[in-house]
Amino acid sequence: MTHTASPIAARTSPTRTSPAHTSPAHTLAAHTPAGLVTLEPLALDAATVRTLHAWLAHPGSAYWGMRGLTPEQVEEVFSDWQGCPHRQVHLVRIDGLRVGLAVFYDPAEVELDGRYPHQPGDLGMHLLVAPTRTPVPGTTSAVIGVICQTALESLGARRVVVEPDAGNTAVHRLNARAGFVVDGPLELPDKTALLSFCSAEGFRASEIGRETRTVSSSSLHSPDQRHATATGTGTGTGTGTGHAPTHAHLTGHAMRRAHRHLCAKALAEFSHERLLAPEPGADPGWYEVRAGRESWSFRARVLPLEHWMIDEATLRREVDGAPAEPDAQELITALAPVLGIPDTLMGTYLEEIAATLGSAAFCLHHRDRPAQELAEAGLQEVEAAMTEGHPGFVANNARIGLGLTDRHRVTPEARATVRLVWLAARRDLSHLATVSGLDEDELYLREFGREALDRCADQLVALGLDPADHRVLPVHPWQWEHKIAVAFGPDLARRDLVYLGESDHEYRPQQSVRTFFDVTRPDRGYVKTALAVQNMGFTRGLSPRYMRDTPAVNDWVAELVAADPVLTALDFGILREVAAVGYTGDAYHRAAAAGASDEGPHTKMIAALWRESPVPRLAADERAFTLASLLHVDPHGRPLVVEHLERSGVDARTWLRALLDAYLAPVARCLLAHGLVFMPHGENVIVVIGPDHVPRRVLFKDIGEEVAVVRDRPLPAGIERIRHLVDAETAALAVHTDVMDGVLRHLAGILDGAGVLGVEDFWEEARACLKTLAGEDGDGDDGEVHRPTWEALFAPRFKHSCLNRLQLRNTRQMVDLTDQAGSLQFAGTLDNPLARTRPRPAVRPAAEGVS
Repeated sequence: MTHTASPIAARTSPTRTSPAHTSPAHTLAAHTPAGLVTLEPLALDAATVRTLHAWLAHPGSAYWGMRGLTPEQVEEVFSDWQGCPHRQVHLVRIDGLRVGLAVFYDPAEVELDGRYPHQPGDLGMHLLVAPTRTPVPGTTSAVIGVICQTALESLGARRVVVEPDAGNTAVHRLNARAGFVVDGPLELPDKTALLSFCSAEGFRASEIGRETRTVSSSSLHSPDQRHATATGTGTGTGTGTGHAPTHAHLTGHAMRRAHRHLCAKALAEFSHERLLAPEPGADPGWYEVRAGRESWSFRARVLPLEHWMIDEATLRREVDGAPAEPDAQELITALAPVLGIPDTLMGTYLEEIAATLGSAAFCLHHRDRPAQELAEAGLQEVEAAMTEGHPGFVANNARIGLGLTDRHRVTPEARATVRLVWLAARRDLSHLATVSGLDEDELYLREFGREALDRCADQLVALGLDPADHRVLPVHPWQWEHKIAVAFGPDLARRDLVYLGESDHEYRPQQSVRTFFDVTRPDRGYVKTALAVQNMGFTRGLSPRYMRDTPAVNDWVAELVAADPVLTALDFGILREVAAVGYTGDAYHRAAAAGASDEGPHTKMIAALWRESPVPRLAADERAFTLASLLHVDPHGRPLVVEHLERSGVDARTWLRALLDAYLAPVARCLLAHGLVFMPHGENVIVVIGPDHVPRRVLFKDIGEEVAVVRDRPLPAGIERIRHLVDAETAALAVHTDVMDGVLRHLAGILDGAGVLGVEDFWEEARACLKTLAGEDGDGDDGEVHRPTWEALFAPRFKHSCLNRLQLRNTRQMVDLTDQAGSLQFAGTLDNPLARTRPRPAVRPAAEGVS
């Protein structure tokens, strides 16, 4: 929402002495139904300039006339405004979260000077309520209420003057609710404005004025003081760095946004999985879900693959017929009878929901990097800016076990570097395996360096131990403090394990949290560690037994890929897990070996692997990011994929086809020609682009734990565990579920919602990609296409495999890794957008219980 003349034209207005009522520069706070609203003088630091640019470049801010400006030009405009004695620019927050701008100006001196009958005490105002992915009803009225109150009470104005564009009908309605009276059209150099005035009496009598209550108006000198007042967190445990308290993100407005977004996602994904069956509402495009005492209504579109796109701004909740705030935990509780969560696990799932909300609130407060910036950023900058977690899972970002301080230290969104902990493990009580051609000495020299290895050896010698009898093992710092130093205390006392201190190099945690990227030496490998933290249906341990053959699996997959001419032509590659190490000398392994217990979480607490870095694979003009980032929508509602597409200069179908050729085609080739399937979700795929922002190729990772062979074929000795024979229909789910339903339906929805590419064109391009790969009827030149799988791939319908049903059934371990196909949960079938003929419109089925 905006009230504005042309801000750019205003820069050239003459300046004279400012009246007294425009001079104060303090922070005002007021209670509103939306939360505690504060206005503070704008500070033009680099992060704020980036945010302002993102706000003003958004289509919703078109009336401000700055969409085409660069960040540098935006900074220049606001620097000029701040230097003008007739203007004040304020940043608006709700509960500490930045939500907009307020600009006050003297209409007798700038912008409206000589253009209307000025009265003493008139004060001009512009308002920008920031565009957001998740609009919260009441935000705009709260902001204009505090701005008007500031003008009329704190700044001493007799009338507030606004001149919004005559076509900006939404802001006209808002003005009326705040007590503005329309004077009439006013011709300005760049527009026809609707001149309007608001007096103190009119504001106090208005709907919005009655809801706005002043709390305080005081000068605040430091950013930390302003933030503490805005968030209501003036005291608390800090991070030790002098910044806001670690819990500063746990505030009302941020949590309201988080609840609304997660409720919309839950309703969409549970409807997609047919746990819910929304009923059409009275108006076209509206739907309703009833659950006990609660009812939820929303506007939505249903795209192919039953992908529900809910307009988050329209989401309404009622309890016993009365309006209520969206609440994700209450939604889960109300839906419990149809979700099928075991009673004994309901508390665990609600905790995952709460922690996911906390992660979202943290990102809203601290990680609002705009898509415009991320489109030019590197791999680690993009990784740290991600906010969503898995696109399909509702409870997707919990990390149960990590605390507040950990969130600021060891999560990707913290953008902090981490030093890993090094342990020495007795050689006869540990195991290390490497890929062919890489021996242990070479591995350690490459990943640790001679100086670090010598220092570790010196420490062992000082303890009277022989370095030749030990091998070094990297450990997650959280795991060391909370698990190993406690649950493995006897092993440390026996010196079967020896603490060697922290790594020389600094690392950045990835979205998986337990995997680290070496920022000191980016050419060195990723380090994946065991982490006894629960996230998305699993405790994230690593089994030393299971990982013994991980390098051998990677060798075999790498050789297969290298020998395939089609994959070579696609420039498809994998990032091998080149070595795995694990400690097995503890009581937990001994108990399992003696048959006294199963191999449980305690046997998966001390292990690690090294994975190749993508950095050495990049040409000088190339950049990389995860496929998951192409599903990222920044907090202002701007999709990152749209930024890349628009900067590429090519049409949307051409850009999409480049991505599909790089990503979808290799997955299908491996399935059809070799019976090899991956888990190619967004975090397991690295996309490589050139300076033109067009995808060139992809690199797959997480090979050892995720790949499977689904058809009978020879395998080398020692890797039989990856053989999981299934029928052709189930094999085709490697494309249908993992790629189409797990990634592409979300991407299609984003592109369609942004008006960039319609879903029908999207799926036509996907169909064309596969037909080009193997011929119109799957009879390509090499003759290696498996006909039953090809036919299943293009069947009119396919089994609807559901991810949330897995997690809801068992929130602690949703899949048996030794029988992943047997763990699948189905909910009927879905119309296949790849089918040769478009299927009939699907009749929306009734909700189906957990199978």
